[in-house]
Amino acid sequence: ADLDLARAQARAKEFGLRAISVDALLNDKAIEVVLNLTVPQAHVPVGLSAIAHGKHVYGEKPLATGTKEARRLLDAARKKRLRVGSAPDTFLGGAHQTARRLIDEGAIGKPLSGTAFMMNHGHEHWHPDPGFYYAAGGGPMFDMGPYYLTNLVNLLGPVAQVSGVVTAGFAERKVLSEPRKGQVIKVKTPTHVTGLLSFVGGAVISITTSFDVWVHRHGNMEIYGSEGSLVVPDPNRFGGTVSLARGRDPWTDVPLSHGFADGNFRIVGLADFARAIRSGRAHRCNGEVAFHVLEVMEAFEASSKAGRAVAIKSRCERPAALPRHPLLGELN
Repeated sequence: ADLDLARAQARAKEFGLRAISVDALLNDKAIEVVLNLTVPQAHVPVGLSAIAHGKHVYGEKPLATGTKEARRLLDAARKKRLRVGSAPDTFLGGAHQTARRLIDEGAIGKPLSGTAFMMNHGHEHWHPDPGFYYAAGGGPMFDMGPYYLTNLVNLLGPVAQVSGVVTAGFAERKVLSEPRKGQVIKVKTPTHVTGLLSFVGGAVISITTSFDVWVHRHGNMEIYGSEGSLVVPDPNRFGGTVSLARGRDPWTDVPLSHGFADGNFRIVGLADFARAIRSGRAHRCNGEVAFHVLEVMEAFEASSKAGRAVAIKSRCERPAALPRHPLLGELN
């Protein structure tokens, strides 16, 4: 279903599915879960409508454009005994579950610090409709931060405090991609976000997300512990190379111990969500993790404006690790 029914019909024809209106989807009692792939500004309104119709909701990231509306969504679901799930699910990928296992097994000792970088020059160079990336709820932190922060929560647990500085390097962006080539976008959100994450467990991670950088040589993520260091690949992907160095020993690439690594599995979180509903266990890409990540993302700008560190009020459990080499359909 889509607000533009023609788009839904085209997609349905491509994959042999049934295209219906949004209202018809919401009123179809056979549908138990709504996968909400709308733009960020519509995540909560669409989610609330699905919940009002008695359906579980699994949404695209971020959970919402702000914590106040996100809490409305979670509270509405709780009152109806329905579930809320949220992307990203890339932390369930084989590379990140392998990194999680190494940390949990003490391969680098106690995690002490680390770095995380996501820097490019924005989406107006390739995206067919990039305007929303520069509106409220967009920007590099709200766009790509969920991948990095969710994976850090997976690896290290919840965040206790954020110190941040935010800037916008350009007041306007010119679209270079079709069909909106030549249009000018007014930038209404920070496009360079940097700061320190202090975790409840004691680790301190420096993180930068930016749409103001042409090229750089930083790695995606590294975790430094009392006994060694760990290279974690791109949190926006399921696979990649995990490297371990103990003490001053040279880096060694670690064979991946988990599945979901050799492809694009951007449905595994929803599959886990559905399996969890049937079995009664907690789902891994859950609303409390997504809410915690959202509060952390908001805190960067709040910290920058206040000129001080901001305490994070929410807490969440680390999502349960996947078993080694899980197969599709065997997610428990």
